[in-house]
Amino acid sequence: MSAIPVVSEVPIDTDHRPTPVSSAPIPEAARPPLALWVEGLSVTFDGFKALTDITLTLEKGELRCLIGPNGAGKTTLMDCITGKTRPTEGAVYLENRLTDLTKLSECRIAQLGIGRKFQRPTVFQGHTVYENCELALKGNKGVFHTLFARLKPADRTRIDEILELIGLKDHAKRQAGLLAHGQKQWLEIGMLLAQSPTVLLIDEPIAGMTHAETERTAELLRGLAGAHTVVVVEHDMEFVRSIARRVTVLHQGKVLAEGPMAQIQKDPRVVEVYLGE
Repeated sequence: MSAIPVVSEVPIDTDHRPTPVSSAPIPEAARPPLALWVEGLSVTFDGFKALTDITLTLEKGELRCLIGPNGAGKTTLMDCITGKTRPTEGAVYLENRLTDLTKLSECRIAQLGIGRKFQRPTVFQGHTVYENCELALKGNKGVFHTLFARLKPADRTRIDEILELIGLKDHAKRQAGLLAHGQKQWLEIGMLLAQSPTVLLIDEPIAGMTHAETERTAELLRGLAGAHTVVVVEHDMEFVRSIARRVTVLHQGKVLAEGPMAQIQKDPRVVEVYLGE
């Protein structure tokens, strides 16, 4: 197999080169560009194996759903990708670069292009919707400087585009604390977008939402795919069916199945351990 192209802006880590996931050689021209490569990831907590040899690849612009019973290892996997948890074995690579992200800090991983949204929205309640996006856009500066510094025209355009995308343009001057639950979730997604991430990790985005908010969230996530690689962890199977292009199923810290949703629904192993519950 020919070598994976290296992006020069990140140093090569020669001690942690990824090995092929498939044994069949794929011509370089036919290989889809990768956004994220998880290779042989294992995590052990005091003798308990939370993850065992997890390997998966995410193509650029893909929308992937990650499902599985409670305790399957979904949160631990995302913790490893974002640097919150150090794996016992394995590596994570971004955009075919050969630098192992598991060796980097959470801050550095975020700077390289991985954004994560937790289940519970965390917005600046006392600031306006617009200011929240501005703070995210200028995340490397202090709050005082950010709110009183003059925005560049390109920054204003970017914020306007984000507010339009998340459906909050008409609420730009409203305090974030006064938003409905679903609107706060969308605002937090917007704040992630302000950081221009390559990969978005979204944890249970529709928890506590109304039916209308759920439909709007599905529309939003489908719209983000393409420009971003989106990974959604969710338990609501109806919602997963509405957005899923490809699904990875975890069970007891291992990849149980992976493929299109139609295929996953028919997999007897998945039905037995998850969908049939």
